[in-house]
Amino acid sequence: MADTKREIERKYEGPSAGGDTGLPDLTRVPGVAGVIDKGLAELDATYYDTADQRLAAASLTLRRRTGGDDAGWHLKLPVSEGVRDEIRAPLSDTVPRALSGLVRSRVRDAELVPLVRLLSARDVRHLVDASGALLAEVSLDRVHAERLSGGKGTAEWTEIEVELADDGDPAFLDKVEKKLRKAGISRSSAPSKLARALGETGKKKSAAAGPEDAPVTAGDHVLAYLRAQRDAIVELDPAVRRDVYDSVHSMRVATRRMRSAFRSYAKVLDRSVTDPIGDELKWLAGELGVDRDQEVLTERLTESLDGLPRTLVAGPVRTRLRTWAHARSGGSRRRLIAVLDGSRYLDLLIALDALVTDPPLLEAAGGDPSTVIAKAVRKDYGKVAGLVGQALDLPPGADRDGAMHEARKKAKRARYAAEAATPALGGPADDLVRSMKSLQTLLGDHQDSVMTREALRELSAQAHGAGENAFTYGVLYGREEQRAAAAEAALPGLWEAVEEQTAV
Repeated sequence: MADTKREIERKYEGPSAGGDTGLPDLTRVPGVAGVIDKGLAELDATYYDTADQRLAAASLTLRRRTGGDDAGWHLKLPVSEGVRDEIRAPLSDTVPRALSGLVRSRVRDAELVPLVRLLSARDVRHLVDASGALLAEVSLDRVHAERLSGGKGTAEWTEIEVELADDGDPAFLDKVEKKLRKAGISRSSAPSKLARALGETGKKKSAAAGPEDAPVTAGDHVLAYLRAQRDAIVELDPAVRRDVYDSVHSMRVATRRMRSAFRSYAKVLDRSVTDPIGDELKWLAGELGVDRDQEVLTERLTESLDGLPRTLVAGPVRTRLRTWAHARSGGSRRRLIAVLDGSRYLDLLIALDALVTDPPLLEAAGGDPSTVIAKAVRKDYGKVAGLVGQALDLPPGADRDGAMHEARKKAKRARYAAEAATPALGGPADDLVRSMKSLQTLLGDHQDSVMTREALRELSAQAHGAGENAFTYGVLYGREEQRAAAAEAALPGLWEAVEEQTAV
């Protein structure tokens, strides 16, 4: 079983060999009422990675550590500068499955091997306020590093770590840093002990590609966009496994963006290669969305019900809604994890790597982006225009609903095509992104209303069959009709604005 701890910390260069051998006096840091000596801890940590250091290249660290009060396995995932999530698992001889799954999108089928061993003598102080509550932990670490694979040699250094207490104010770290700077202590140039150890015990290898050259051709721009989506899928994998808020949706969007780019830029990339990958991305999006669409629909119905006066709620509507939602639920966290652990998903990740490494470029890929990319964007925009015009010409009803739904899907594709085009085309493409997003939002709300009304008809029929009062479902249905009518009424004005702003 693994648990998570959010770490907010800063690292500093320790005292030089000829200078002080201890921590500076921190009693005068504003807010600090006391400095408590917590003694010396002897830590022994072995860091694991692939032979080509895929985890290190992504700023991930996986270690097995003994000593101290948190002995066990630790996986550190970067969140932002100075902020990491540390996933902990109990001590064992092999990498726990709870952690190995979280690095699978990086490691793939490669073996995790011992890379570096760090022996640290940690002198710890707790900074506390007047009530005795912990503000931060400050430690002086004397580190001995030994390379175990991928190089040879040892290194030694001293560093200071300042870790904010749980739920502490990050601004407090600025106060501590001000005091450290006055003592002549500066920030560490290495983001982690592992990074420093790799740099000082041998040439650091990296599985990540070096900095990309600025895109020049149409193919360069399309590949840069595809590479960003591939990277998003890989980077979001641990968050999806941990059920981090919005991670499933974000990964699903990345798959859609990539599939959309395949279609929009079919003159740049050979579809005989991209279509099979697109099919697998569609499969993954479907697995990610097994319960998502139902959750969104249930949330909409629940919010609508919450907005009704009590006098308009007749019968066991909430119970009926919960029963209906549970019956339509088609997946589970266990199912999704099984998908991410499966060979099909791994094969897809490998295919995405091959696509961006050895892309199936067509002749147009070498062309001027202002011509090739702009043409593709205009084509997608033209499809949106045709469908919006068709929807505006139709009377309210199922045919208009269908036309607006198709326009929404094409607006999404045009938006993604314009996203990829923005670095090449600049302002006009960026304007189109915003226009298509506004259109997509309006059309999306209309489609949500269509789907919600279908659900209400189903719920009403179930309630009627069970001898329950169906009045409330009719009230909600009427409100959804009003929302759809409002969207339809707003469409002509919004579209007129879009046409005025579009210059791609």
